[in-house]
Amino acid sequence: MKNKSVKSARGLTFWTLALLMSAITTCSLANELRFEQAFSEKGESNSLHFTAQFLSRGTSHQLELWRDKGRRLKRTTDDAIEVYAFRKPGDAEYHMSILDLKKKIHTRVDRTNLYRIGNFTDWFDLAHGLKHPAGNYHLTSEEAPGNALKAIASCKWYSLTQDAPANSTHICWSEASRIPLLIQDQNGTVVWKVLAVDQKPVSAKTFEIHDEGFVRNDANQDIDPD
Repeated sequence: MKNKSVKSARGLTFWTLALLMSAITTCSLANELRFEQAFSEKGESNSLHFTAQFLSRGTSHQLELWRDKGRRLKRTTDDAIEVYAFRKPGDAEYHMSILDLKKKIHTRVDRTNLYRIGNFTDWFDLAHGLKHPAGNYHLTSEEAPGNALKAIASCKWYSLTQDAPANSTHICWSEASRIPLLIQDQNGTVVWKVLAVDQKPVSAKTFEIHDEGFVRNDANQDIDPD
């Protein structure tokens, strides 16, 4: 009888543990978020203008962005590169002009052709300063990291993990502006910081392309299939 009781207890312990692990896993999955769910562009303002500082390969850069009603935008990086993008509202396809101000080269390319050469950049990526993760990822809401800087406005923190647990990013997303105000890597290094933001109407002149004296290059002709 004693052996049977021990075996029964062991069996009960096993199933109890299995149920607990199942509950923990289910709870964890329930807390998982989709990228589009956490970082939604729905309800964003018609106009947006912001300046940000970001790190790329250990070098600091300055970005300024203007967006108008989800149909046109302008980005300048380090006063060296200007990017203009235009589309019909809600359309996935967009037309882009890239101006290298130092080399005086104006390159035109469309989203479809960017995809053909392996550059999977959507309108959201261009307009919000946050790129969709490639491949598998885990996204959950979180409290502000202990070493987090103070953002210029209120925002919600999220943890985004890709490839490996050590490769995590902490994102402070502004519901008001629909952009990340702060992004920190797993080591606490700030890789993105919005310095100023406003939602004032953007002048149509902002999106005028001035390429006088530039070499004009239509990349679509080189990429388009025969």
